[in-house]
Amino acid sequence: MEKIIYYFFIFFAEAFILWQYASSLFSSKYTGKIKLAVLCGLYFILFTASMLASKWLNVALYFMVNFLFFATQCCLNSYSAFFHSSILTSVMMICEVMVYYMTRYFSPHFLAREENFHNLTIFAIFSKLIFFTIIYILLHFLKERQAYDQEQDKSVFLLALIPITSVFVMLTFIKISDSFPLTSALNWMLTLSAVFLLAMNLLVFGINQYNRKKSMEFTEMQLLLQKESDSAQYYEMLLSQHENQSILIHDIKKHLQSISTLNEKQEPGKIDLYIRELMQSSDLKEMSRLCDHEMLNAILARYRRQCAGKHIAFHADIRNDIMGFITDADLTSLFCNLLDNAVEAAEHIPDSFLEISACKREKTPFIVITVVNSSRTDPFAHPDGKLISHKSDKSRHGFGIKSIRKIVAKYHGDMQMYYNRESLTFHTVITLKISEV
Repeated sequence: MEKIIYYFFIFFAEAFILWQYASSLFSSKYTGKIKLAVLCGLYFILFTASMLASKWLNVALYFMVNFLFFATQCCLNSYSAFFHSSILTSVMMICEVMVYYMTRYFSPHFLAREENFHNLTIFAIFSKLIFFTIIYILLHFLKERQAYDQEQDKSVFLLALIPITSVFVMLTFIKISDSFPLTSALNWMLTLSAVFLLAMNLLVFGINQYNRKKSMEFTEMQLLLQKESDSAQYYEMLLSQHENQSILIHDIKKHLQSISTLNEKQEPGKIDLYIRELMQSSDLKEMSRLCDHEMLNAILARYRRQCAGKHIAFHADIRNDIMGFITDADLTSLFCNLLDNAVEAAEHIPDSFLEISACKREKTPFIVITVVNSSRTDPFAHPDGKLISHKSDKSRHGFGIKSIRKIVAKYHGDMQMYYNRESLTFHTVITLKISEV
């Protein structure tokens, strides 16, 4: 029973270190649940084989378990999986040899009683603490070489003081066990203290990784909100320009009268200059009329110009008097994110198109927004069913969809997305409940 408990804690620590190493450096192929299930299955095999008490077999299996985990669960090729498995295996062996000689130097009699469960447990936890410390420091050196993490917070290195301090505490435990005869109760207390010390180290670094991930997501969401705020201001500027255009058109009669006066005075140079100034005025730029909602019309006009430049056929059918209940900020977030995703998917596809429509369901308080766009690949082809991003920066993927879902939830709606393999089109159907303005 003691042997099973001993191996359980050892392999739990090694599995945790492998999980942190893989999660910190590489993107996953599957969901966290699948990844955890595979990790547990592989380490159960390793745990079972450890009962044979063959050190070289354990080392070989440890390498194979790491290799299989990297190759099947991380976005790595087989060569990279082999390389990182070799790193973990070699560091683990070096740590055990290091602890052996450190213990032999500081407490030579401690190793003579290695068959003792308490001594064996303290020895193993000591080696895993050093293993964990080295891997933690190595992680940050490796992450600095990755472009997406070049600006990480250097203060995280201060956390390395925790396992370093724990190593000193473990040396103290070993020295106490070697220098004084301990009762059975004290042996158990020292062993449990070592276990709790290891668990504390793993827990602290696990929470740190979780907080860093959440902090990054919060920062990205704040940037997205800032972008949406800037977009809303941009469309408000377009509406102001449209108003200026209307004023200019209203005043065109006066301009014609001024040109007529210059013509009567036989001043063609001034007439030419006057007409040129009018033609170059930003107020005369064309403002498309795609729907009756001013803000939404400005948004659709902008994306129609984008589609024209990318050779994407654009069609919009927005029925009158149905968008008044949505605020301008929410309207900008919703439609800009929808159209951004649609344009991205339809880009570089021959004869591609983008269709957007919005209408009110008869005798119900709901409107239905439908976006259909060309898409050469199935965005749901990922094994875990998540949408595949074509953005170069994968860390920024998913915030547009989150923003859309937030708006849909705010207006008590629903969103459905699916891919039609026959027509190679991606469909987004959103239902929003009309509220009183």
